[in-house]
Amino acid sequence: MIELLQWFAAILILVTSIILLLSRDWRWSLVVLALQYLAIFTLFLAHWPLTMSAAKLVTGWMAAATLGITLNRQADVVPVRSNRIFKLVLALVVAGTVFQGASMIGEWMPAVGLPLALASLMLIGQGLLQLGMTVEPFRATLGLLTTLAGFELLSSPLDNSVLVAALMAAVTLGLALAGSYLLALQFEPAPEAVE
Repeated sequence: MIELLQWFAAILILVTSIILLLSRDWRWSLVVLALQYLAIFTLFLAHWPLTMSAAKLVTGWMAAATLGITLNRQADVVPVRSNRIFKLVLALVVAGTVFQGASMIGEWMPAVGLPLALASLMLIGQGLLQLGMTVEPFRATLGLLTTLAGFELLSSPLDNSVLVAALMAAVTLGLALAGSYLLALQFEPAPEAVE
Protein backbone atom coordinates (compact mmCIF):
# COMPACT_ATOMS: atom_id res chain seq x y z
CA MET A 1 0.00 0.00 0.00
CA ILE A 2 2.81 2.41 0.89
CA GLU A 3 4.61 1.65 -2.39
CA LEU A 4 1.44 2.33 -4.36
CA LEU A 5 0.95 5.64 -2.54
CA GLN A 6 4.54 6.63 -3.34
CA TRP A 7 4.04 5.87 -7.03
CA PHE A 8 0.83 7.91 -7.03
CA ALA A 9 2.71 10.83 -5.44
CA ALA A 10 5.52 10.54 -8.02
CA ILE A 11 3.00 10.63 -10.88
CA LEU A 12 1.26 13.60 -9.25
CA ILE A 13 4.60 15.41 -9.05
CA LEU A 14 5.21 14.71 -12.74
CA VAL A 15 1.83 16.19 -13.65
CA THR A 16 2.01 19.19 -11.30
CA SER A 17 5.53 20.17 -12.32
CA ILE A 18 4.51 20.24 -15.99
CA ILE A 19 1.31 22.16 -15.23
CA LEU A 20 3.33 24.72 -13.24
CA LEU A 21 5.47 25.26 -16.30
CA LEU A 22 2.51 25.65 -18.67
CA SER A 23 -0.02 27.48 -16.48
CA ARG A 24 -0.83 31.10 -17.29
CA ASP A 25 -3.15 31.88 -14.39
CA TRP A 26 -1.39 32.61 -11.10
CA ARG A 27 -4.31 31.26 -9.08
CA TRP A 28 -4.15 27.84 -10.73
CA SER A 29 -0.36 27.88 -10.41
CA LEU A 30 -0.63 28.31 -6.65
CA VAL A 31 -3.25 25.56 -6.34
CA VAL A 32 -0.98 23.24 -8.32
CA LEU A 33 1.98 24.24 -6.11
CA ALA A 34 -0.07 23.31 -3.03
CA LEU A 35 -0.91 19.93 -4.60
CA GLN A 36 2.76 19.44 -5.39
CA TYR A 37 3.68 19.99 -1.74
CA LEU A 38 0.99 17.47 -0.74
CA ALA A 39 2.66 14.87 -2.98
CA ILE A 40 6.07 15.81 -1.56
CA PHE A 41 4.67 15.30 1.95
CA THR A 42 3.55 11.80 0.95
CA LEU A 43 7.05 10.92 -0.27
CA PHE A 44 8.70 12.40 2.83
CA LEU A 45 6.61 10.09 5.01
CA ALA A 46 8.64 7.11 3.81
CA HIS A 47 11.82 8.47 5.41
CA TRP A 48 10.82 11.13 7.95
CA PRO A 49 8.49 11.10 10.96
CA LEU A 50 4.99 12.49 10.50
CA THR A 51 5.74 15.74 12.35
CA MET A 52 8.73 16.63 10.17
CA SER A 53 6.84 15.71 7.00
CA ALA A 54 3.87 17.79 8.10
CA ALA A 55 6.20 20.73 8.78
CA LYS A 56 7.39 20.51 5.18
CA LEU A 57 3.78 20.46 3.96
CA VAL A 58 2.80 23.48 6.06
CA THR A 59 5.91 25.37 4.98
CA GLY A 60 5.10 24.80 1.32
CA TRP A 61 1.50 25.89 1.80
CA MET A 62 2.67 28.99 3.68
CA ALA A 63 4.98 29.85 0.78
CA ALA A 64 2.09 29.49 -1.66
CA ALA A 65 -0.14 31.61 0.59
CA THR A 66 2.51 34.33 0.82
CA LEU A 67 2.75 34.56 -2.94
CA GLY A 68 -1.03 34.44 -3.27
CA ILE A 69 -1.60 37.28 -0.83
CA THR A 70 0.92 39.45 -2.64
CA LEU A 71 -0.56 38.73 -6.07
CA ASN A 72 -4.13 39.18 -4.85
CA ARG A 73 -3.32 42.70 -3.68
CA GLN A 74 -1.29 43.65 -6.72
CA ALA A 75 -2.78 42.51 -10.00
CA ASP A 76 -5.31 40.27 -11.64
CA VAL A 77 -2.95 38.95 -14.30
CA VAL A 78 0.71 38.08 -14.14
CA PRO A 79 2.08 38.48 -17.65
CA VAL A 80 3.21 35.30 -19.36
CA ARG A 81 5.21 35.64 -22.55
CA SER A 82 5.92 32.24 -23.98
CA ASN A 83 4.85 29.53 -26.35
CA ARG A 84 3.09 26.72 -24.50
CA ILE A 85 3.80 24.08 -27.14
CA PHE A 86 7.53 24.79 -26.96
CA LYS A 87 7.43 24.55 -23.17
CA LEU A 88 5.50 21.28 -23.34
CA VAL A 89 8.06 19.75 -25.71
CA LEU A 90 10.91 20.82 -23.41
CA ALA A 91 9.07 19.49 -20.36
CA LEU A 92 8.65 16.12 -22.07
CA VAL A 93 12.35 16.08 -22.98
CA VAL A 94 13.22 16.74 -19.33
CA ALA A 95 10.77 14.03 -18.23
CA GLY A 96 12.39 11.52 -20.60
CA THR A 97 15.82 12.40 -19.25
CA VAL A 98 14.56 12.00 -15.70
CA PHE A 99 13.15 8.54 -16.43
CA GLN A 100 16.59 7.53 -17.72
CA GLY A 101 18.46 9.00 -14.73
CA ALA A 102 16.16 7.77 -11.97
CA SER A 103 17.39 4.18 -12.24
CA MET A 104 21.00 5.30 -11.82
CA ILE A 105 20.13 7.11 -8.59
CA GLY A 106 18.88 3.78 -7.21
CA GLU A 107 22.32 2.28 -7.86
CA TRP A 108 24.17 5.13 -6.19
CA MET A 109 21.82 5.51 -3.23
CA PRO A 110 19.90 2.27 -2.60
CA ALA A 111 17.88 3.77 0.27
CA VAL A 112 16.17 6.25 -2.03
CA GLY A 113 13.88 3.99 -4.03
CA LEU A 114 12.64 4.50 -7.56
CA PRO A 115 9.48 6.59 -6.88
CA LEU A 116 11.38 9.07 -4.71
CA ALA A 117 14.28 9.29 -7.16
CA LEU A 118 11.89 9.85 -10.05
CA ALA A 119 9.94 12.53 -8.19
CA SER A 120 12.98 14.40 -6.90
CA LEU A 121 14.74 14.44 -10.26
CA MET A 122 11.51 15.55 -11.92
CA LEU A 123 11.19 18.46 -9.49
CA ILE A 124 14.81 19.47 -10.01
CA GLY A 125 14.63 19.21 -13.79
CA GLN A 126 11.29 20.98 -14.25
CA GLY A 127 12.23 23.66 -11.71
CA LEU A 128 15.49 24.40 -13.50
CA LEU A 129 13.62 24.47 -16.81
CA GLN A 130 11.17 27.00 -15.36
CA LEU A 131 14.06 29.09 -14.05
CA GLY A 132 15.79 29.05 -17.40
CA MET A 133 12.74 30.15 -19.36
CA THR A 134 11.58 33.21 -17.44
CA VAL A 135 12.65 36.53 -15.99
CA GLU A 136 9.33 37.17 -14.25
CA PRO A 137 9.59 37.15 -10.43
CA PHE A 138 6.54 34.91 -9.91
CA ARG A 139 7.64 32.21 -12.35
CA ALA A 140 11.24 32.38 -11.12
CA THR A 141 10.05 31.94 -7.52
CA LEU A 142 7.97 28.92 -8.53
CA GLY A 143 11.03 27.46 -10.26
CA LEU A 144 13.23 28.03 -7.22
CA LEU A 145 10.68 26.49 -4.84
CA THR A 146 10.28 23.47 -7.12
CA THR A 147 14.03 22.94 -7.49
CA LEU A 148 14.63 23.31 -3.75
CA ALA A 149 11.85 20.81 -2.98
CA GLY A 150 13.50 18.32 -5.35
CA PHE A 151 16.85 18.62 -3.60
CA GLU A 152 15.19 18.27 -0.20
CA LEU A 153 13.33 15.19 -1.37
CA LEU A 154 16.48 13.60 -2.77
CA SER A 155 18.39 14.16 0.46
CA SER A 156 15.58 13.00 2.77
CA PRO A 157 16.73 9.34 3.02
CA LEU A 158 20.27 10.46 3.81
CA ASP A 159 19.56 12.90 6.63
CA ASN A 160 16.50 13.24 8.84
CA SER A 161 17.88 15.88 11.17
CA VAL A 162 15.38 18.29 12.69
CA LEU A 163 17.86 21.16 12.37
CA VAL A 164 18.35 20.56 8.64
CA ALA A 165 14.58 20.37 8.13
CA ALA A 166 14.11 23.64 10.02
CA LEU A 167 16.82 25.38 8.01
CA MET A 168 15.30 24.17 4.74
CA ALA A 169 11.89 25.40 5.88
CA ALA A 170 13.44 28.80 6.62
CA VAL A 171 14.99 28.85 3.14
CA THR A 172 11.63 27.96 1.55
CA LEU A 173 9.86 30.75 3.41
CA GLY A 174 12.71 33.14 2.63
CA LEU A 175 12.36 32.39 -1.08
CA ALA A 176 8.62 33.03 -0.90
CA LEU A 177 9.17 36.34 0.91
CA ALA A 178 11.84 37.42 -1.57
CA GLY A 179 9.53 36.52 -4.45
CA SER A 180 6.69 38.47 -2.84
CA TYR A 181 8.94 41.48 -2.42
CA LEU A 182 10.00 41.34 -6.07
CA LEU A 183 6.37 41.00 -7.13
CA ALA A 184 5.43 44.03 -5.05
CA LEU A 185 8.21 46.00 -6.74
CA GLN A 186 7.06 44.83 -10.16
CA PHE A 187 3.55 46.21 -9.69
CA GLU A 188 4.55 49.35 -7.83
CA PRO A 189 3.69 52.50 -9.82
CA ALA A 190 6.62 54.43 -11.21
CA PRO A 191 7.47 57.62 -9.27
CA GLU A 192 6.47 60.83 -11.01
CA ALA A 193 9.19 63.11 -12.25
CA VAL A 194 9.82 66.18 -10.14
CA GLU A 195 10.13 69.43 -12.04
